[in-house]
Amino acid sequence: MNILAIETSCDETSAAVVAGDGDQIKILSNIVGSQIKIHAPYGGVVPELAARRHAELLLPVISEALKKAGVKIDVVAATYGPGLVIALFVGLEAGKILALAWGKPFVGVNHLEGHLVSVLGGNAGLDVTIFDEPLVALVVSGGHTELVLVKRYGEYQLLGRTKDDAAGEAFDKVAGMLGLPYPGGPEIAKAALQGTLNKMTMPRPMMDSHDYNFSFAGLKTHVLYLVKKLKAEKVDLAKVTPDIALAFEDAITDVLVAKTMAAALAHQVKSMIVSGGVASNARLRQKMLAAAEIEGLRCYFPPNDLNCDNAAMIGIAGYLKARYNRYDDPFTLRANPNLKFS
Repeated sequence: MNILAIETSCDETSAAVVAGDGDQIKILSNIVGSQIKIHAPYGGVVPELAARRHAELLLPVISEALKKAGVKIDVVAATYGPGLVIALFVGLEAGKILALAWGKPFVGVNHLEGHLVSVLGGNAGLDVTIFDEPLVALVVSGGHTELVLVKRYGEYQLLGRTKDDAAGEAFDKVAGMLGLPYPGGPEIAKAALQGTLNKMTMPRPMMDSHDYNFSFAGLKTHVLYLVKKLKAEKVDLAKVTPDIALAFEDAITDVLVAKTMAAALAHQVKSMIVSGGVASNARLRQKMLAAAEIEGLRCYFPPNDLNCDNAAMIGIAGYLKARYNRYDDPFTLRANPNLKFS
């Protein structure tokens, strides 16, 4: 079964072709049109600009994905939420039109589920049977920080989520405070490599809250006041930026690891998945893998190119829905910017 998948939930215009056969999944093409340069001057995504650029890029991106894959399409899939509603609309409506024009079945994909199943796109020997047993998943990106118990494929229990800023959003905002470019996550990680641990102290928000929720607004505010204090003291911010970046990165990854491990142990699972843009952070990966090894747990990460928003992960999720005949009516499905795990 060959799936044409479309992703336009935020600021990446992407199309992919994914082939599924039983438990096996293969990515035949995955084309991403980035909008980073457009939004960088604003320090974040401007919805109207994102939607306009999606409309410009989508058909060329779809054409390239189809040409590279070179196969007949059996099903069309597109993200229908969560995300920016005017951005979602562009890709979703295009996907529905193509499905109707070609006479093919259509599936709408939950962007969060796409991140979750993206782990199937690059791990040798890993197939859909990973979802035959319970596991804990951390979806951590610019717009989402959610901890989920996956009882089996399609059956999810939300354990906790951020009460304010998502982890990736906090990275972006702190990077801006430090004068680092957008997107902030990779820039914070790069600066942190030159920092010295424990030169700066940072709080670990909700570390001892006895639940699985997160809060990063306070950590972001701590950096804001620290930067103001240093500037008032005439400290050269550029010289201390690596130490601040490292302290911030260390704090936020400590919280993510602690909450995820606590959930995994409490629910007695054998495996964990960590996905989303922030899952590409090397410090988070090192800490999570080390903690998992101590407890005898397996921990899986998607390849870095599948962590950021892309259509391949939507194609994987689309194949799983189609495999179980969970098709959607293109005449009635609407974009849902507040869609959750269900």
